[in-house]
Amino acid sequence: MSGELSLDINIKEPRWDQGTFMGRAQHFFMVTDPRNVLLSSETLEEARVIVENYRAGIVRPGLTEDELWRAKYVYDSAFHPDTGEKMFVIGRMSAQVPMNMTITGCMLTFYRTTPAVVFWQWVNQSFNAVVNYTNRSGDAPITVNQLGAAYVSATTGAVVTALSLKALRLPPIVSRFVPFAAVAAANCINIPFMRQRELKFGIPVTDENGNRLGESANAAQQAIAQVVVSRIGMAVPAMAIPPVIMNALEKRAFMKVRSHCVVTGLEKELQERIRETSPGTTRVYFNKGL
Repeated sequence: MSGELSLDINIKEPRWDQGTFMGRAQHFFMVTDPRNVLLSSETLEEARVIVENYRAGIVRPGLTEDELWRAKYVYDSAFHPDTGEKMFVIGRMSAQVPMNMTITGCMLTFYRTTPAVVFWQWVNQSFNAVVNYTNRSGDAPITVNQLGAAYVSATTGAVVTALSLKALRLPPIVSRFVPFAAVAAANCINIPFMRQRELKFGIPVTDENGNRLGESANAAQQAIAQVVVSRIGMAVPAMAIPPVIMNALEKRAFMKVRSHCVVTGLEKELQERIRETSPGTTRVYFNKGL
C-alpha cells in the first residue's frame, strides 16, 4: 500500500471474520497470546498511542496495516476496553494460559491432603476474583460488596465440595475428579453472584439488526445458565481428561513407584553383603522417586 494508511479500517472489531471457526480461532489466539504478558511498559504505551491516535484520525507516517492491527491487539491485551486504564497483569487475558495451566496442574497434583485441597482451591478462586475485578464492566461496574460476596461464596463452595468428596474415600480414579467437581461447583456459585444485577434488572435484547428493544431478566437467566455450562465445559479438557490418562499410565510398569534391578548390577561390597544375609535374593527393589 502506498501513501498514508486509510482511516477506514475498523479496529473496534476483530481483524478476522468471526463468522468462521478459523476467524474466531485466530482472534482468540491473538487475544490470549501469553507473550503479551512480557511486553514492556514502553511497548504498551506505544501501542496505546497508535490506537488512540488512529481513532482520532491521526496516522503516524509510515504506519502499515499490519502494524496497526498488531498495536490494536497489544492495546486490547493490556488496557481496559471501557475505562482505558492499564489492567493488573495477572488479570489480563494474555495471562490466562500460563496462570490457569499452573493452578490447574497444582490442583490436579496436590489433591490428596486437606491443607493442599484448601490452599489450591483458595488460590484458584482468588485468581478468578482478580480476573473478574480486572475485567469488570465500565458501564455496570462490580461493587466491592458484590465481588467480596462472590469470592467468599465461590471459595467456600469449592472447598466444601472438595473436602466433602474427599471425606467419602472414593476410589482413586474418582478421587482424581474432585478438583474438577470443586471448580464446577464454584462456577455455579460465582457467575450468578457476579451477574446478580443482570438477574434483577435484565440484559439488553436487540432485533436481528442490533437495534436495542429493551432489557430482559428472562434473557439474563438463559445467558447466565449458558455461561455456567460453557465454563464447566471449558474446564473438561484440562481437568477431566488428564485424570483418566494419568490413572492409566500409573498402572504401567515404567510409572510405578517401586523399580528393581538385579543384584549383580550393584556395588561389589553390597553384592557380597546380600549373598551373606539373603542368599536367595537375585533382584532388589527401590523407590525411583517422583
